Amino acid sequence: MAMREAVVAVLRRDGRVLVIQRGAGTHNGGYWAPLSGKIEPGEGQAEALVREVREEVGLEVTPGRKVWECPTDDGRFVLHWWTASIVSGEVVPDPVEVSDVRWVTAREFAELHPTFRGDHPFFETVLPTL
Repeated sequence: MAMREAVVAVLRRDGRVLVIQRGAGTHNGGYWAPLSGKIEPGEGQAEALVREVREEVGLEVTPGRKVWECPTDDGRFVLHWWTASIVSGEVVPDPVEVSDVRWVTAREFAELHPTFRGDHPFFETVLPTL
């Protein structure tokens, strides 16, 4: 079976990355991770990135570039990690999808629990090169 595709938004501010704690009623509720979501049929990666950020935290963003790719921990999805710049808005979490938000450094992300094992290489290896 082919893996489905999803995007991950790397939003940075003052050396920190925006991460969310997934809402209790969502798949993997309680986990901390950067904003992410499935790519819908007929949608490109950049379009999905813009839509997911708007839906989850109310920010308008401009896609930057794809900086990494990896499978999800369960192997069901391939994640396309993209940088993005905030154009407008304030962080207003969707109350169903997001229970908390934080701007974190790579070290702070490593201290959050629970997190997805597959996200750590990004924070340890890729983020320092951006």
